[in-house]
Amino acid sequence: MTSKQYKRIKMNRRAGNVGDKPGLIRVPDGALPPKIRIYSYNATELVTNEGADISIVKEQLQTCTDHSHWIKINGLGNADMIEHIGDYLNISDLVLEDIMNNHQRPKFDEYDDYVFATGRLITFEDDKFELKNTQLSVLVKDNLIISFEETHEENFEGLEKRLKADNSPIRNNGPGYICYALFDTLIDWYFVVLNQIGEELESIEDRIYDKPDKSVMYDTQHMKRTLIVLRRASWPERDKINDMIRTDSPLITKETKTYLRDAYDHCIQIIDLIESYKEISASIIDLYLSMVSNRMNEIMKVLTIISVIFIPLTFVAGVYGMNFAPTDPDTNQRLFLNMPELYEPHGYVYCIGIMLLIGLIQLWYFWKKGWFDRL
Repeated sequence: MTSKQYKRIKMNRRAGNVGDKPGLIRVPDGALPPKIRIYSYNATELVTNEGADISIVKEQLQTCTDHSHWIKINGLGNADMIEHIGDYLNISDLVLEDIMNNHQRPKFDEYDDYVFATGRLITFEDDKFELKNTQLSVLVKDNLIISFEETHEENFEGLEKRLKADNSPIRNNGPGYICYALFDTLIDWYFVVLNQIGEELESIEDRIYDKPDKSVMYDTQHMKRTLIVLRRASWPERDKINDMIRTDSPLITKETKTYLRDAYDHCIQIIDLIESYKEISASIIDLYLSMVSNRMNEIMKVLTIISVIFIPLTFVAGVYGMNFAPTDPDTNQRLFLNMPELYEPHGYVYCIGIMLLIGLIQLWYFWKKGWFDRL
């Protein structure tokens, strides 16, 4: 199994220049044009409308006066629209800046007549392990909730289906419940991502025992980086949910806080899973490096055995390669302590036989020691 071609995970970095005034609204790089969808609902009726202009929102707010409203905005490519919303609802410029700057960590802020929350929506692109880390911003005021997303993707289809269903409990609760449901769905996406990471780590473990190669370390490191991104989002997400539970704002009702406690428990589970998978990924890398080291030791052992076998053979060959004659070629006199074996009949055969015998004796000795059993 070959290594997957992963894209490098891009970290969110704050936009703007040093010294910019607070509350400056700036369109993010590559921002998409906004798509607006508005749901006006009560216990018995649901009215929907969609378009690309804020006028449809104003028109429906004036028409459906006895409804709660969820305004769903996908795409942040229109700064004038955001400023118009801020003027229409009397929203602080600092909140509008946080909506447009998509680097925010999950948080919950309370103001006099509205609350504001952000979260990190983390998903994988299709079946690939290419991480998408976008921002979800939610503004709750009176009987109105506005959600802002960076992309045009439909990540909350399940929630919209529940809202459209007859006798849905969502219809009987205020916009604070929609706020909870949005962040609960966001948390559910974390579980989807973690399930995919768990399956990938199991696959990597199988590859270690099958045929380990460098791709094991690369793929595991990519999973570790993904887990780091998840950890950076999940910890403040837990704190944000806790702040929503403890708030005194009437926009977050007592009934909604009951559901928020369940979401808080889910955050704890996500954090536990992230820490477990981080330990697994670290152990996979350690196991891979250990297996590589053991394999290297086995190779060195084989090379050492081969070297040890050939050292005495090289010695014998070297001794008889010195060509010291046993007699003086001029006087034909015998030279003292020179090599008489050079002209021995069948000397070559005897020498090869001795060398072979030395090698066999060494092999037998290594076998008795059990060295070959551990190769």
